[in-house]
Amino acid sequence: MATTLITGGTVVSATGRGEADVLIDGERIIAVLAPGSVLLGTDLAGSVDTVVDATGKYVIPGGIDAHTHMQLPFGGTFASDTFETGTRAAAWGGTTTIIDFAVQKYGERVQDGLARWHDLAAGNCAIDYGFHQIIGGVDDDSLAAMPALIDEGITSFKLFMA
Repeated sequence: MATTLITGGTVVSATGRGEADVLIDGERIIAVLAPGSVLLGTDLAGSVDTVVDATGKYVIPGGIDAHTHMQLPFGGTFASDTFETGTRAAAWGGTTTIIDFAVQKYGERVQDGLARWHDLAAGNCAIDYGFHQIIGGVDDDSLAAMPALIDEGITSFKLFMA
């Protein structure tokens, strides 16, 4: 994997901000270090594939948009963004993850609704994604499916009860 070192920037995190270097391997941040750090006797700037000078700039984590509606059908139309266009626009704005609403159509098994949403997103997203599950037909079967959906990574549900 390609390695990148971001140097000289002001790193902003959940615990505060300060001068630091950020070491990235592929898509993962593997270390936040004191500026100019030597790791295991190695000068990092000379051992990575790319060095980005962030002097005078803020280095912040990517944003998470926890409420999106890509390709959502509504009132006989669809949301204007597809997974491709919406995630590309999000990336340009610094968002690196979306959590979209997976829709269960009326009369459809909730698991099939989630599978359909996975099919829409797979291979079409420029950033990471996850799903909230909309349960449009609340019944014994959909409620019984919830533990398996949690095992698949669903962390939240929106239930239409009326």
